[in-house]
Amino acid sequence: MEAYQYHVYVCNQKKPDGVPCCSAHGADKLIDSLRAEVMKNGLGDTVQITTCGSIGLCERGPNMIVYPDGVWYSGVTQEDLPEIISEHFKSGRVVKRLVNDDIDALRAEINTNKKKMLAALKANDEAGALPDDVAQRIRGFMPSRVILTAVELDIFTAVGDKASAADVAKRLDLDPRATEMLLNSLVALDLLEKKEGAFCNSAVSSRYLMEGSPDDSRASLMHTVHLWGRWSTLTDCVREGTSVTYRDMTESDSAWTEAFIAAMHKNASVRATQIVKAVGTDGVKKVLDVGGGSAAYSIAFARANQGLQADVFDLPNVVPLAKRYIESAGVSDRVRTRTGDFRKDELGADYDLVFISAICHMNSPEQNIDLLKKAHDALAPGGRVVIQDFVLTTDKTSPPTAALFALNMLVGTRAGSSYSEDEYREWLTKVGFKEITPVRLPGPTALVVGYCK
Repeated sequence: MEAYQYHVYVCNQKKPDGVPCCSAHGADKLIDSLRAEVMKNGLGDTVQITTCGSIGLCERGPNMIVYPDGVWYSGVTQEDLPEIISEHFKSGRVVKRLVNDDIDALRAEINTNKKKMLAALKANDEAGALPDDVAQRIRGFMPSRVILTAVELDIFTAVGDKASAADVAKRLDLDPRATEMLLNSLVALDLLEKKEGAFCNSAVSSRYLMEGSPDDSRASLMHTVHLWGRWSTLTDCVREGTSVTYRDMTESDSAWTEAFIAAMHKNASVRATQIVKAVGTDGVKKVLDVGGGSAAYSIAFARANQGLQADVFDLPNVVPLAKRYIESAGVSDRVRTRTGDFRKDELGADYDLVFISAICHMNSPEQNIDLLKKAHDALAPGGRVVIQDFVLTTDKTSPPTAALFALNMLVGTRAGSSYSEDEYREWLTKVGFKEITPVRLPGPTALVVGYCK
């Protein structure tokens, strides 16, 4: 039984530089174009596209196999896609000029490439070479640093529709030689394109990385730029057991704070609707958003329930930024701000819901117990606390994002970390919460809910 009329497997395996593979022949862009063309032609329910590892014809990629016909296409270009869609997917006629129709030759080529691969793996193993995936992870900081430098310098805005390296260097007061090297690297990373010596933005950078672009993310990415320095101290932090560059939020300069809040807003805006739906707003009239930052979640709660009032509780240097986001969202009548420090101040009283998002990981266990006690005291009978954070499994090795984020807290806080579901349950029980329920969600974070009886 076939769920789709056609099931297309397209190889996009990446191999080390100099080793033939479909990705080196432009498979990733081909796959994006193929998906777009299929949807544009109304074939989304007819053609299923699946990426796969090597199918053994590495020198002649990109390669795709179309089932149930069992047709093997090689050397497919973006210019070939309209013909494949029109002839094969719509009319059932194979595009013969792209087909591998000599089965014996096909098998011989695949077996030859398989033997080469096994021989190379054996040679690397005997030489004690690092596995490719490990080596790539170790060097992973290189492309990261290229992109962060481009964001920091605002390269993508300077490139605009089209610019030479000399143009970009002049606009940003940079060294021309070094600028060209950086731009060439961004082309290699598919974030710029280069034609006849001039550079232009790719579809991704045009959408996300240029000032004024539809989904401009530069302000939020500046927070990642700032994280670079902290992460470079990880070795010393492991020796000392705490951040060696710690600076309290109240001591941060305005540029750091604005980038941090922008990053948190970007992340929260993506997840806010999902989180609010999971939490629910029935019977909720009064919400406290502890350390609410940009107020993204309070805004989402207010939009989900017109009768709901939300208070964003945050530091003096954050509240003005929250007000800006609240006004922009048009909910100033139902989302208010309160200035305070949850480490020192009480949180208030008679709330139906206390929402604590991305806060507990900044604290020590003792600080979290204190915070959750304050949350308990701030709730009306029958109210609940909802914690959103990176929630680890019992052995603290997964999810991977949460395990790595623990180190982000090591380099950036005095005693913060990612914590396990067991720890949250223990703390909530200790301060008087009942019916403690974890809620797993798609994505890097989860919820832990506790009720106040």
